[in-house]
Amino acid sequence: MTQPSSAVNICEGVVIGGGGALALIAGPCVVEDPEETVAMARELREVTAKRGVPFVFKASFDKANRTSGTAFRGIGAEVGIAALARVKREVGCAVTTDVHEAGQVARIAEVADLIQVPAFLCRQTDLLVAAARSGRAVNVKKGQFVSLAVGCGKNRR
Repeated sequence: MTQPSSAVNICEGVVIGGGGALALIAGPCVVEDPEETVAMARELREVTAKRGVPFVFKASFDKANRTSGTAFRGIGAEVGIAALARVKREVGCAVTTDVHEAGQVARIAEVADLIQVPAFLCRQTDLLVAAARSGRAVNVKKGQFVSLAVGCGKNRR
């Protein structure tokens, strides 16, 4: 028999785990246009509210983990973060976004209710510590390349 996980309060009305309702985290991959981002968040909020589904809007302000250096990464960090702040303020829903560097965490924590660490960065200790210290809930996406073993060398337990 398994125990229910601890509940994590993302914001008012959105609790993840603890046996509560399944929450939806949805949105575009990356902020491409602030107006379209706000409109999409409004639509998703309406759909989820009608069905009583807790909702967190997700869009990256920067897709720094593209496989090509020439791929579209977004419209710029400041404009992307401002668009997410607008979503939170105007639509009234919780917001999450990827963070790629420890130095970005404080700025993102001003806007995001949930900080997401991409799978490619799930073992970056400085980033994880900064995210944990932000006071926000953190979603660490586990990379497929990560072993389930914990520790290393003689300190392995």
